[in-house]
Amino acid sequence: MAISSTIIKLTLNIADMDRHYYQTHELTVAQHPSETDLRFMTRVIAFVINANESLMFTKGLSTDDEPDLWQKSLTDEIECWIDLGQPEGKRIRKACGRAKKVIIYTYNERKAHSWWEQQASKLQRFDNLNVHHIDAPKAEALVQRNMELQCNIQEGEFTLSDDTVTVEVTVTLRG
Repeated sequence: MAISSTIIKLTLNIADMDRHYYQTHELTVAQHPSETDLRFMTRVIAFVINANESLMFTKGLSTDDEPDLWQKSLTDEIECWIDLGQPEGKRIRKACGRAKKVIIYTYNERKAHSWWEQQASKLQRFDNLNVHHIDAPKAEALVQRNMELQCNIQEGEFTLSDDTVTVEVTVTLRG
């Protein structure tokens, strides 16, 4: 029998002073059995960075034709496609063709650096693509089945915390 996903109840209190976005999101998110806690938290961080009322977590790892997060218009057009890790060129081309805006967040510096060196010249041709790197040491320590996180962003400084752990998050643009 296959191992089922872990269901995580997540309350995100976001105070993004850079974008003047202040909101609480009550979310139920599935963590795929093969997804590490670091990758899960990178998805959460990507949500916080791009948060708005129409941004949604998708089925993620279990589907090839959906990103990790997306924002759709009322007419079901994909406005923003967000992927994590080091996607293949074919997937990136497909995403850039389907969405108005595509964002890739890398999160494992050694693997991400190698991937970027191989892909950078090929990715320059996509005007609707941005690639960022997320560095969030020890973010996986925040993962619990019921999470309430405070997310603060001010002047590019990003912290994520619960009652006991505070994580400094650094997001850098590649390229």
